[in-house]
Amino acid sequence: MTRKYFGTDGIRGLTNKPPMTAAVAMRVGMAAGAKFLRGNHKHRVLIGKDTRLSGYMIESALTAGFTSVGMDVVQVGPMPTPAVAMLTRSMRADLGVMVSASHNPYYDNGIKLFGPDGYKLSDALETEIEALLEVEPVLVKPEAIGRARRIDDAQGRYIHFAKSTFPDNLRLDGLKVVIDCANGAAYKVAPMALWELGADVIPIGVTPDGFNINDRIGSTHPAVLQETVVASGAAIGIALDGDADRLIVCDENGRVIDGDQLMALIAGRALASGKLKGGALVATVMSNLGLERYLHGHGIGLKRSAVGDRYVLELMRSAGCNIGGEQSGHIIMSDYATTGDGLMAALQVLAALVASGKPASELLHLFDPLPQLLKNVRFAGGTPLETLGVQQRIAEGEARLNGTGRLLIRKSGTEPLIRVMAEGEDLALVTEVVDSICDAVAAAG
Repeated sequence: MTRKYFGTDGIRGLTNKPPMTAAVAMRVGMAAGAKFLRGNHKHRVLIGKDTRLSGYMIESALTAGFTSVGMDVVQVGPMPTPAVAMLTRSMRADLGVMVSASHNPYYDNGIKLFGPDGYKLSDALETEIEALLEVEPVLVKPEAIGRARRIDDAQGRYIHFAKSTFPDNLRLDGLKVVIDCANGAAYKVAPMALWELGADVIPIGVTPDGFNINDRIGSTHPAVLQETVVASGAAIGIALDGDADRLIVCDENGRVIDGDQLMALIAGRALASGKLKGGALVATVMSNLGLERYLHGHGIGLKRSAVGDRYVLELMRSAGCNIGGEQSGHIIMSDYATTGDGLMAALQVLAALVASGKPASELLHLFDPLPQLLKNVRFAGGTPLETLGVQQRIAEGEARLNGTGRLLIRKSGTEPLIRVMAEGEDLALVTEVVDSICDAVAAAG
C-alpha cells in the first residue's frame, strides 16, 4: 500500500504545505489518539518538539486533536527526540510525539510517533493511523475532553538519565569540551549534562530563535565546531543535529570523526567489558568497508541493514545486538535507549577519552576508511536499473572491483534518484566504476 502521509521516519514536509499543516496535524492527533485509546484508564500522550518556529503551531494542533478524542496531553517543550522516547516510557504515557524535522532547515517540520514502550511505531501501525486520517473522527462528549498541561521537570529527568549512562568511576573534571547543539532541541540539556559531569564546557549553537536551527551549524555543518575547538584549545568537539539523535565529533586538531569510527570505538569497548551482545555491530549498507575489516580483525561481526535508523534498530532487535547505527552519526545503544541518542553516544566517547588518557586524534582514528564515492543520478521515469545497458555496467563494475571493494546501487525512497556508491582500495578505479554506471543510468533515464 502506497502511503500518503507517513514516510520512512514519520510525517515530514514543508510547513504550511500538505502534509505538514495544522489541519493535518490535528487529524493526526485525532487518529493516533483514537488508535491508542485502550482500556478504561485515563489516557495520556506526551509531546516534545525542537526549536523551529512552526513547532508552536504543530504542537497546538496536535494537542487539539488528542484532547478532542479524550486524551490528556503532557507538553515538555524543546527536548531531544530520544528524551521524548525515554519520557514516554518512564511516565507511562500511551503515546509519545516528537515535533521535529531533524537536521532539515527551519521551514520544514515533522511528526514522529512513539508507542508506550518508547519505540517508534511500526509501519503497520502507521498505516492503520493513516487510514484513520481519511475517516470522520469520533469525538468524545464535552465532559470527556482531555486536559493539556506543561511539566517543568522534563529536562532534569532526561539529564539525570543521560548522566546515569556515564561510568560511575569517571569524571570529566578539567576536560575542555566544545558542544554544538545546532540551535536545536538539546540546547539546554546537553551543555548542562556535560557541566554537571565536570567538563569545562564551551557551548555553541545554543541561541535558538525559531529560524536558525541547523543553519550552518550542528552535525551536518561542522565548520564552526572545528574552528572553535582549534581556537579554544579544546580536547574534543561534539556536534548534535536539530533533534539531537545524531552525533559527529571532531578531535583536538579539528578533524571530523564520523559515525563509523565512533561505532568502532563503542563496540570495541563493549566487547572488552563483556557487554557486547550478539557478537556484532549493526550498521547500514553505507558504512565503510574499512569499518567491517576493523571489526572482523577484533573478533566483532558486522550486520548490515537498509539505510535508516529504524531499520538498524529492527535488525538489532531481531539479531539480539545492543549497539548499532549509521555513518551519519545515528548511534543506538539499546541497553540505554530505544532510538539514536547523540548525547548518550557522546558520553561514551568522552568516557573512553578520559579512561584512555590519549588525545582524541589518536583514540578516535581506529582504521583508515577506504575511498568511497557516492553519486546521485536523476531520472525522468521508468525503471533504469532494469535496462540491459545499466545491468551490464553494474556487472562490469563488480568484476573490476573483484573482491577488493563494494558496489551499492539503490533507488531513493523519496526522490526520482538512483544512488550509485562504490568503495575500494583504488580511488581512481572507484571513480571510474561509479561514473560508468552513472552514465548508463543517465542514458537509460
